[in-house]
Amino acid sequence: MSVFTPVSTEALSGWLGRYAVGRLVVLQGISAGVQNSNFFVTTTLGRYVLTLFEAIPRAELPFYLHLMAHLARHGLPVPAPIADRDNEYLGILSERPAALVRRLSGHSVMNPDARQCEQVGAMLAGLHLAGLSYGRRQDNPRGAAWRDATARRVRPYLPAEEQALLDAELAFQASLDPARLPRGVIHADLFRDNVLWDDDGIGGVIDFYFAGHDALLFDVAVTVNDWCATGSGELDPVRTIALLDAYNAERPFENAERDCWPAMLRAAALRFWLSRAEDFHLPKAGELVLVKPPAEYRDILRQRIAAPHALPR
Repeated sequence: MSVFTPVSTEALSGWLGRYAVGRLVVLQGISAGVQNSNFFVTTTLGRYVLTLFEAIPRAELPFYLHLMAHLARHGLPVPAPIADRDNEYLGILSERPAALVRRLSGHSVMNPDARQCEQVGAMLAGLHLAGLSYGRRQDNPRGAAWRDATARRVRPYLPAEEQALLDAELAFQASLDPARLPRGVIHADLFRDNVLWDDDGIGGVIDFYFAGHDALLFDVAVTVNDWCATGSGELDPVRTIALLDAYNAERPFENAERDCWPAMLRAAALRFWLSRAEDFHLPKAGELVLVKPPAEYRDILRQRIAAPHALPR
């Protein structure tokens, strides 16, 4: 969540007139993340997050907003979108598609323990199960086609050894058949900074704007690679087992998923190596832009190749 498009208090005050949320009190840009322009908005009636969508096609946005509304109705701690007086979630502000969602309480935990990983695993399984009844369908926007296209864009900027690693991993992933795995709605970006914690546990799950329809196991792999990795990129066995056991208790893994687990960990690492390499080498112009180093996920990919992991039984 970065600020690429500034918003004035005057423009926002007028825009909020279409909502029953009170008058604007405070507007503050958010400097974390990389995709959209985001702001904390405090009004006389509550606290919200305003998002201006910079690159996502407008036609795709209802999928994300209605997904959050669907999951909120199922009791998951997600930021429910706010409808305007015409009962629409999506509007236009500063010439950008824009949405207002309820701001959730809590803070991110960057050094989680096994108990927190357990809660994340159970919550992710609940999200997947609730998503099975979501009627809209949209493919993972960071799926195989995006992966191949992004690899072509960033490859010229990589040193020879990284080009070789990229080429080999793309060939390996192309040889797999993930279509046989259970599929459904995935969050696709459930990193530590996208989960908020309060005194009672998980207070919120945010940033659904990479969500899509894909193998559920891919979502688990994305989550494990972030929540359970050590500083050197290896998987901590205690945290990993805690997360996977809690997930499995809610949605048991199938045999096909057990077979594909090492490859899916690699696919998840490749996805974030590529996206960070693109942000680093081909940055977007912005007012407040956070670019995360791609080397972290390059090294995680190397770790997953060198030391394959099995799902605990």
